[in-house]
Amino acid sequence: MQVTVSEDIACLLKQRVPLIALESSQEKYALELLQRQCQQQGQTLYRWTLTEGLDTLGFGPRLQKEDSEQTPVQALQAIKARNDSGVFVLCDFHSHMEGEAKVIRLLKDIALNFDVLPKRIVFLSHRIELPPELLPFASRAQLSLPSDDEILNIIRQEAKRYAKQSGQQRIRTDAAALKLLVASLRGMTHQDVTRLAYHAIADDGAISDSDLPEVNSAKFAILNQQGLLSYEYDTESFADVGGLDNFKGWLQQRQKVFSGLTSPEDESPLDPPKGVLLLGVQGGGKSLAAKAVAGLWQLPLLRLDMGSLYNKFIGESEKNLREALQQADQMAPCVLWLDELEKAMAQGGADDGLGRRLLGYFLTWMAERKKPVFLVATSNDIQKLPAELVRKGRFDEIFFVDLPSEEVREIIFDIHLKKRGIAAEGFDLGRVAAVAEGFSGAEIEQAVVSALYSLDDDQRLTENDLIKAIVSTTPLSVVMAEQITALRHWAEGRAVSA
Repeated sequence: MQVTVSEDIACLLKQRVPLIALESSQEKYALELLQRQCQQQGQTLYRWTLTEGLDTLGFGPRLQKEDSEQTPVQALQAIKARNDSGVFVLCDFHSHMEGEAKVIRLLKDIALNFDVLPKRIVFLSHRIELPPELLPFASRAQLSLPSDDEILNIIRQEAKRYAKQSGQQRIRTDAAALKLLVASLRGMTHQDVTRLAYHAIADDGAISDSDLPEVNSAKFAILNQQGLLSYEYDTESFADVGGLDNFKGWLQQRQKVFSGLTSPEDESPLDPPKGVLLLGVQGGGKSLAAKAVAGLWQLPLLRLDMGSLYNKFIGESEKNLREALQQADQMAPCVLWLDELEKAMAQGGADDGLGRRLLGYFLTWMAERKKPVFLVATSNDIQKLPAELVRKGRFDEIFFVDLPSEEVREIIFDIHLKKRGIAAEGFDLGRVAAVAEGFSGAEIEQAVVSALYSLDDDQRLTENDLIKAIVSTTPLSVVMAEQITALRHWAEGRAVSA
């Protein structure tokens, strides 16, 4: 059985459960909650640590000094010998149960005697694995994360604290920025919410939209302990994405509904968007489009390279995927970019069994997830993906990102020239775009870069320089013409043109 701590810990303390495994890195906060509940129920709370031994917390009979200086075995012997009931919190005790037969037996003796004299043991640590002998006597608990109201109260408390320290009368903010900050701090512990909220305020003495990228980055650094996800700091605006008009319109239609997942007052009767699969030619702009989603919706962008999940040890690849998706849930609301989906989910081959297990867990998560995590999956070879993943309903839509048309190529040339401080008005970009037929967006950018490198220090770039760079390049559409033709043939009638 697993519950959350707050009102639920009171129920556990009233039930006949001799052992409770409480997993949390917030030791101080957990002890405060337990102390409050024990006081309300008239129970004495004791705490044991390896450095300080066993001692009373709050009200209750005090221990003699010689009784408090105890090893794990001595502490359990003292608890077993006591003639009074109570709640005994053992901090970081998990390492003392590994292969220690006497420790396990003493804990079992205390549990077996619970009906005669109720002494409840609470194991408090960041992660607890109980020995099989103790599982029949144990329940698990986790600290519940702060609700939106609690986060808002913490932000207000930290604002008052900063105002008092700095001599300001009040902290500058507005309702929209405050609402976004609350959403960004979801999924964090009380301790981390307090720290990040104060940092956001103390940075410039205000709460504004400019605080959010740094808050999201710090939140990601706290949560991403395994290093499975990467945080994309530079999210593109759609002004920097050439073409993809259908995709842009699709996202703009659904933006308000998705934001309603983070704001109860904005709830919509429409089904919230779940995600999209972007299929297309390499270098066609799938990655840029994924970044643009986060930029348009003002959300943090997390990137999972599907090839990085694989581990040579049995079970580790599945664990990597599970932890990566859990981190995305904790970062919600966010955009999760699954890059080159076929690397982990491809069917057939030597790793087919592992691929099926990863696929099974991923499909379950997609179907059951409650957090606002918008998926943007990219694939260069959709025919390697299993049918269960690409069928309707898994993703809201499958978009095909084709090679840009002449009109779009002209826009892309304009974007990349302006990025490099070159005014495009002096160029006949229509002529340049016509020569670049079959070029992807990435190849157009490299043509601009190559043309600039070919100049002497005092030369100015001309359209002839661009054309020379284009002519000297063989695009992927020529090198891999057969594969691209097959990809287009598959997408026709199956995917929506982006």
